Amino acid sequence: MIFNIKPYERKIFELLQLSAEDLGVDAYVVGGYVRDRILSRKSKDIDVVCVGDGIALARQLSTKLRPIPRLVVYSRFGTAMLKHKDLEIEFVGARKESYSPDSRKPAVEEGSLSDDQNRRDLTINALAVSLQKENFGEIIDPFNGLRDMTEKVIRTPLEPGATFSDDPLRMLRAIRFATQLNFKIDDITLEGIKANKYRISIISKERITTELTKILASEKPSIGYTLLFKTGLLELVFPEMHALHGVEIRKGQGHKDNLWHTLEVVDNISKHTNNIWLRWAALLHDIAKPPTKRFANGVGWTFHGHEMVGSFMVPKIFKRMRLPLDGKMKYVQKLVKLHLRPICLSREEITDSAIRRLVFDAGDDIDDLMTLCRADITSKNDYKVKKYLDNYDLVAQKIIEVEAKDQLRNWEPPITGELIMETFNIPPSKIVGDLKKAIREAILDGDIANEYDAAYAFMLEQAKGLGLEKF
Repeated sequence: MIFNIKPYERKIFELLQLSAEDLGVDAYVVGGYVRDRILSRKSKDIDVVCVGDGIALARQLSTKLRPIPRLVVYSRFGTAMLKHKDLEIEFVGARKESYSPDSRKPAVEEGSLSDDQNRRDLTINALAVSLQKENFGEIIDPFNGLRDMTEKVIRTPLEPGATFSDDPLRMLRAIRFATQLNFKIDDITLEGIKANKYRISIISKERITTELTKILASEKPSIGYTLLFKTGLLELVFPEMHALHGVEIRKGQGHKDNLWHTLEVVDNISKHTNNIWLRWAALLHDIAKPPTKRFANGVGWTFHGHEMVGSFMVPKIFKRMRLPLDGKMKYVQKLVKLHLRPICLSREEITDSAIRRLVFDAGDDIDDLMTLCRADITSKNDYKVKKYLDNYDLVAQKIIEVEAKDQLRNWEPPITGELIMETFNIPPSKIVGDLKKAIREAILDGDIANEYDAAYAFMLEQAKGLGLEKF
């Protein structure tokens, strides 16, 4: 089969051919770029394998491109990378690898194209396009990757045990590609993942989390997380999430399986946002249900306080998984903590005071919070779903009205601690904090207007009760 070379690719491919001829080596475009082009997926990363010195080939090509691109060489790994227009081209020499049982760092030696294809993780990633004059553009497919793409199957080039034992990260990559492409992992490969799951322990947390995040960023993340659960990998790489699985029956009363509920919520939210941190919030919103689960006679199963406990768990999970411990973590933590608030509001009379407090606590993230709450409706009862959504519409409309009137999003009270200390000539103290809190609560409750004069007058009145006089 001949690769369908697009006009914008042809010039690059031809210059690669000339560069390889100059050096007397063979060169091939391999892997993900070939796969994605055949599947009509966008790709701007071209991987080139050179049967020889990949860095030398990169240097040779760079002299032929205009404008001359910046070349980055990674001598330690024997690779090089250059950018040309909107393409990123990476070069490596063909190699074969051998692994020790306790490490994913291989012993590497020069090899042939066949050696290089043998070390690939999946058949669909082992395709190569020849850049040689005699068979320019021919697809070299030793493992029937083209057939697997047609049949939408994920399969390893070699026996799965060898592929996964050598580099256990390939198990997560197989699941990630199955999720991204909506392909099925063939039964032998799936059994290979189950048999080698404990090898994942030699992979760094960063690399594992990268794959988990890529799965979460896909169109339907539940595909991947279901595969992680069924292969036994979820319990090893994300034990808190695995703990959500299961239904306990006591006195004839059960509860929904919180793992499948969570995955449904994640799929729901993924239809409406590509914000990966909002998706992480959906994934973690009920993460504390297992430790807060209780059975009460006459009531049934409860998960009281799971939103608060969950918010405390978020930093620990982010730290262990090497996720960023900055504003992104605090954003996820806030949404986990607040995810029940709109639900509670929708079940009772909606007061301006309650809306003010919600908007004050959520700040700029109020819209994302409402998106999460809508995604959290997973009932199979159409009547209940409509009722909940209608109630959320009322809450959302009330938020718009209160926000327009009071401007409380990311609000700071009009009276600062510095002004309190200056007014009464007092040092930093508990009294300053108490006055600030009293002013804030009075505004949120609607007792006074959200403006300086009203807040200042209220402050003076409150100060009298504390024995303070204006300085």
